[in-house]
Amino acid sequence: MNINQAFTILQKSGGIRAARIITEKYPKISFWRTLYYAHLLRRGMPVAKIIHSKWFYGIEFYTNKSTLDPRPDTETLVESVIKDCATNQKRTILDMGTGTGCIICALCKKIPNAAGVAIDKSYAALRVARKNIKKLNLPIKLKHADFAKFKSDEKFDIIVSNPPYIKYGDNRINIGATFDPKIALYAKNDGFEAYEQIAKNAKNLLKENGKIYLEIGVGQSNAVIKTFNFYGYKFERIEKDLSGINRVLVFTL
Repeated sequence: MNINQAFTILQKSGGIRAARIITEKYPKISFWRTLYYAHLLRRGMPVAKIIHSKWFYGIEFYTNKSTLDPRPDTETLVESVIKDCATNQKRTILDMGTGTGCIICALCKKIPNAAGVAIDKSYAALRVARKNIKKLNLPIKLKHADFAKFKSDEKFDIIVSNPPYIKYGDNRINIGATFDPKIALYAKNDGFEAYEQIAKNAKNLLKENGKIYLEIGVGQSNAVIKTFNFYGYKFERIEKDLSGINRVLVFTL
């Protein structure tokens, strides 16, 4: 099968963009592999899950069924941290719920003298993050831990997190999200459990005058601000994503 034939089959199943990405990734794709990928596209599987690759903040990351695919909205979180780090001062970063590692990898790649620790309670996600960290050769340590119980002798200048924040039973997610791990999407307490756990535990992990940056879902800003104020944090600002939606909250101690 030549590449034009493969492109035509994939285009009919997933559109021009999906066909282009897959055929560029696999220019010598076989007939049977083409039919298999076409089947996955018809089921609604995201292209990144098919080719195990997604670009984020100018960096290519490995991804698979054990992690969320890096999303453009999350680049707002990275950008929020970077603009607060204009100097060459050494900074330590903690990424809570790292998934692919895309957030902390982008930060340690783009911020001079940055190093970090990334935690996740999914061993499968940590294997994905380890693969990306090794490829990029970045000074990041991985730890198996959850939001509520992680402890560290070291305190951090910056804490970042894109935690699960979708309410169980919320049927507004798109079909592509059904291929993501539920552990990375859904949270108890109407989607706010992870924020409550982070707010309580991060006080023991953040340096004085350190900052915490959180990605949030649509309409969650007031409730998350209230939670962090209750635990003694000072609300600093909201950052909007490219669609004008409140996407990132920044707090200090």
